Amino acid sequence: MALSVVYVLSNPAMPGLVKIGKTQNEDAAARMAQLYTTGVPLPFSVEFVCRVNNSDEVERALHMAFAPQRVNPKREFFQIDASQAIAILKLLHVKDETEQFSAPDPSIDQSETNAANQFRKRRPNQNFEEMGIPNGAILTCSVEDQTVTVSGPRKVIHNGEETSLTAATRSILALDYSVAPLPYWSFNGRSLNEIYEETYPAEN
Repeated sequence: MALSVVYVLSNPAMPGLVKIGKTQNEDAAARMAQLYTTGVPLPFSVEFVCRVNNSDEVERALHMAFAPQRVNPKREFFQIDASQAIAILKLLHVKDETEQFSAPDPSIDQSETNAANQFRKRRPNQNFEEMGIPNGAILTCSVEDQTVTVSGPRKVIHNGEETSLTAATRSILALDYSVAPLPYWSFNGRSLNEIYEETYPAEN
């Protein structure tokens, strides 16, 4: 059976959204180039690409897993962090081909790539104080039944020790790699990702 490709893409002009799709192996590079149309202000970035022999099943599983975060039932965009989809794909022991598909697309002008990079750099790291989350606030993990306490602009208390939210998330989820933490946490019932987007709105 010929292998096909499942991909996870992001776009700096669509902060907080991830595109999860599939295509035939030989058409993967062309498919990713096609996504950058006149209706998309900046090129997509390849977050993860893998070869599988059951792309329909793998894609369907990801779409079902993140169905509550799907922004439009007719579009493959999800309000998640790319690391969430990547973590599931890695559990399936898929063949990682990200490097092969991460090369610059020759059809995209370098100035457009530079614009995307500059746009991405403008997105700041989260700062609890700026996000209106005070010291002593309790953050709740949406995946595991655990909490942390905010202890500074970028620090939390987890298991009695001060650490970053990234490190606490990695520990709680028992991961051997770091993930963007905001999608996994909420404050007063609101996703930290949502609060971040309100605090640091994307520049046009």
